[in-house]
Amino acid sequence: MSPVLALTLDQAKGAALVVVILLVIGAIASAMLMKTLVQKVVVALILMLVALLVWTQRAALDECADKVRTVGFTGETTCTFFGNDISISAPNSN
Repeated sequence: MSPVLALTLDQAKGAALVVVILLVIGAIASAMLMKTLVQKVVVALILMLVALLVWTQRAALDECADKVRTVGFTGETTCTFFGNDISISAPNSN
């Protein structure tokens, strides 16, 4: 048979107190860590959304450049920039 670990009442109370203190310290540390972790995740998500927005605007500018090439720099075309329509006239169209 394996030996049985015997604890006195005082030893059990002391061990329980140590465990409670460690758990409280762990809870405080994890709350602080989670706060910074959440902040890092939020900042990373915001930066990724801005990067996606810039990428889509780059694509819109490419399409606009194609329109201007099609017009041959002599007419007027409309481009979209951040959801706003912008009329672009060629300098030699007047």
